[in-house]
Amino acid sequence: MKIIIGSVLCVIFFSKLGIAQSSLTTEQRFALLEQRLHAAEKRADKAEAEISALKQTPGVEKINATIAAERNAPPKLALNNHQMLKFYGDVEFNFDGASRTGSLTSVKTSANNNWAPGDRENWDINGRILLGIDGKQQSTNGQYAGFTVQPLADMNGKMNLDDAVFFFGQQQQWLVKVGRFEAYDMFPLNQDTFIEYSGNTANDLYSDGYGYIYMMKEARGRSNSGGNLLFSQTLDNWYLELNTLVEDGSSLYVDQRYHGTKLDNQKNVVYVRPVIAWHSGDYSVAAGIETNLVNNAYGYKDATGNWHDQSGRTGYGLTMNWNTLKNNLQDGVVVNLNTAYMNAEDEKDFTAGINALWHRVELGYIYAHNKISEFNTKGIDSECEIDCAILAPGNYDIHTIHTSWQLPNIMAMPNFTIYLGAYASWLDSIAQPKADDQPRYGARLRLKYLF
Repeated sequence: MKIIIGSVLCVIFFSKLGIAQSSLTTEQRFALLEQRLHAAEKRADKAEAEISALKQTPGVEKINATIAAERNAPPKLALNNHQMLKFYGDVEFNFDGASRTGSLTSVKTSANNNWAPGDRENWDINGRILLGIDGKQQSTNGQYAGFTVQPLADMNGKMNLDDAVFFFGQQQQWLVKVGRFEAYDMFPLNQDTFIEYSGNTANDLYSDGYGYIYMMKEARGRSNSGGNLLFSQTLDNWYLELNTLVEDGSSLYVDQRYHGTKLDNQKNVVYVRPVIAWHSGDYSVAAGIETNLVNNAYGYKDATGNWHDQSGRTGYGLTMNWNTLKNNLQDGVVVNLNTAYMNAEDEKDFTAGINALWHRVELGYIYAHNKISEFNTKGIDSECEIDCAILAPGNYDIHTIHTSWQLPNIMAMPNFTIYLGAYASWLDSIAQPKADDQPRYGARLRLKYLF
């Protein structure tokens, strides 16, 4: 290196020397050349030392390795600062067997809505695939905003939608949500696979001619005919929530029929559903109310032309929970005690239930009491006359036992699970003694895959 640099400098020096310094003697020229070569050697030594030090710096090799890895890496999604995006899915398919396709109650026991009432056994395969996308952006002061969208593809070849939500709030403090979603669960059923219907919670809850298991879900949300607006606040161990649901109120009833009468929808209902919950350690308690604020939203006219408002509905709920599973995955227990009461036009409904989960086995019991003060038997069709359980005013008691067993880690995959579920339901009635011998029962095998 020194010889090459010196040679170049020598050539340059002699070219300039011949032009600008022709008047110098030979001894003077060689002395000047020796000085300049000595200075050039010092500069070369300094440059080599700097290059050597640079090569020995750890950060340089790390930077070079990072650049090489980024060049060879596959393309990736780039987001703005403080933004997160999550893609996930939920596959759920069921193999069902039931004593009858009809039910004693309005609680859905099949994801296939095409099942019609009947008096014969039935087998069914149903299910759906959920694809979810969650987006969230956070600011430096703990505030955030985001969205959730969950399209559903079912086995019947139809596309549906589970949740579609926009939300914003302050971390660990307050939250605002708007869209299609479910509010606080005031009647949790643990690990059940049959009674906990995986579908719309605010539509088709009441089926005329069948018992009504009221679970304080009428204003919970996820409606096909309206949307939610929810405000919530967290204060230490307390959680406060106010959910508002605006929808076509007659969508609560299957075929818009109530007590044998076809309902006429005049305007949308506005449900408000305040809930207050307290959590401490393994225990939690929640109480709530749901009520419609709009009078004469829907109803019917009798034979004389008088209008009967059927939209006045107010429900109350209380749920208590004991959960040691989160701190003891092997031997933890989850116990829920639920109760709810509905005060509606011409009907009063009370429901109480208890369920427990231990070692992946769940067992629960639900009791429902329906007191119907008015019923138009002339409005019942011939098909319902054969299979329906409730066809007259009176008191009806409904008993339901449900159970499920979770089999995890199928094929050594933690996200693949099988559930085995079963239920039995029967009805006691003084008004209709023949309803006593109409039990219903069924079993389900559910394949559950998360990704």
